[in-house]
Amino acid sequence: MGKWVARLLALAVALLPAGGALAKTPADQLVIGASLAQVLSLDPGQATESGSWIITSNIYDRLVSTDPNDPTKLVPQLAERWEVDGRSIVFHLRDATFASGNPVTAEDAAWSLRRMLKLNQAAASLWKPYGYDETNIDDFLEVVDPKTFRLKLPEGTIAQFVLFALAGNNGAVIDKAEATKHEANGDFGNGWLRANSAGSGPFVLRRWAPNELILLERNDSFWGGPPAMKRVVVRHIAESQVQRLLLERGDIDVATALGASDLAAFDGKPGFTTQRVPTGGFYLLAMNTQNQYLANADVRRAIAWGLDYAGMQKTIMGPYGRVRQVPVPENYPTALPDPGYKLDVAKAKEYLAKAGVPDGFSLKLKTIAETPRVDLATAIQASLAQIGIKVAIEQGNGSQIIAAHRARDFDLLMPLSGGGNMPDPLGSLQNFTYNPDNSPNGNSGYFTWRSAWDIPELTKLTTEARGEADQAKREAIYTKIQEIFLASGPALLPMFERFSPVVVSDQVEGYVGQGFRGVRLDAVKKKAE
Repeated sequence: MGKWVARLLALAVALLPAGGALAKTPADQLVIGASLAQVLSLDPGQATESGSWIITSNIYDRLVSTDPNDPTKLVPQLAERWEVDGRSIVFHLRDATFASGNPVTAEDAAWSLRRMLKLNQAAASLWKPYGYDETNIDDFLEVVDPKTFRLKLPEGTIAQFVLFALAGNNGAVIDKAEATKHEANGDFGNGWLRANSAGSGPFVLRRWAPNELILLERNDSFWGGPPAMKRVVVRHIAESQVQRLLLERGDIDVATALGASDLAAFDGKPGFTTQRVPTGGFYLLAMNTQNQYLANADVRRAIAWGLDYAGMQKTIMGPYGRVRQVPVPENYPTALPDPGYKLDVAKAKEYLAKAGVPDGFSLKLKTIAETPRVDLATAIQASLAQIGIKVAIEQGNGSQIIAAHRARDFDLLMPLSGGGNMPDPLGSLQNFTYNPDNSPNGNSGYFTWRSAWDIPELTKLTTEARGEADQAKREAIYTKIQEIFLASGPALLPMFERFSPVVVSDQVEGYVGQGFRGVRLDAVKKKAE
């Protein structure tokens, strides 16, 4: 244990009430322990990192959402109802107000989608595959009246996928009047919205101290009624052992960044419930094909056979993931079986020899400094050393690693997420199989582009699947995509299907972990004394 960790633990113990009595958070306050290293912006038109989702999901509403207990089911949010009308989706908005007091209108909904595409940041990349971009979005938006909004569908896109996109955090409806008051140099209010809120959700952002805490306060004018919690505090507690101790002592109510060993300590422990939330995404290893070695598919195959997946599963992943080497979650329709990669030193060396580098070479692996990625990086380093690839690890915070990834400035990198933006095989596949423009000016929002992996055949098939309304035909395309992906020696190597384990105090009711969007907290309450 590092000295600074020991000091944090000692401080946590020293702050306990005299006599060893347990602390307790206030009855009207929810305190969540988390790693905030991924929170780089709270502007829903910009933020794509999952660390920000719990915040944006509670300060903003979307037109539609998903059932917290069944992510395949779409449910109303700001739109009371909707219908597919030919090549359009027509939304009928409920009566609601923003926290500012301004009414929520169809113009706000249209403007929010327009600004997200016009900002043209990572969030926009989630929409561009469906045919929307900064140049054409105006053609697809129609404000019928103050409470009716029509979103037209591009050719080659079906309504189901657009509705799931709207249910994501980038589908947030923003208070146009409030945001534009803070516009500077044509930024659509982005500079202000990065650290302020202009939504209609159950909570309002009151404070964000990066890598320290985020404070939300109840929105008493929320259309669904005032939440039971007056305040939500998300504390940055990156060290798993400290987070565990604070949860056990009652200083926090929910722990979301525990390591496998600390999670195991809560198995069957009275007073706590562990939720293992499927995300539809993956822990993966990104390989930059601009590197002279990684450009060779046989080198990438060598790496795939040079990793000790079983060892990492047993000692590191635990409830965070299960071995999965195909970019479709195991229980999804059409999911192919794993190719069976395992640590096979002889086979890996055969591929290196075939690639003309039998003696190996050196690479750098970049990773964010948080659980469980750091431990995975160390395990990858040890495994690849056995086949002659020397790996130097570079750790960084969220902004550093994301910037390096978006700039193609890496050899190997462990992204902050991978796939899972909707509960359909396409939601995970397209992050691995779609790269319409591999040029230096292509879209940096795509993981495939960031690895400079040029895949025209996979891109074509992914596009076809996106526009195929017949489910059987679409699933046949999904199968073909997976087969080609596995045969290609992919530059994006899925290693583990990703779960998000959280431990919740039994004093908390209504906290339901979410993998495709942030946890909504308006229904959370605490047990009466």
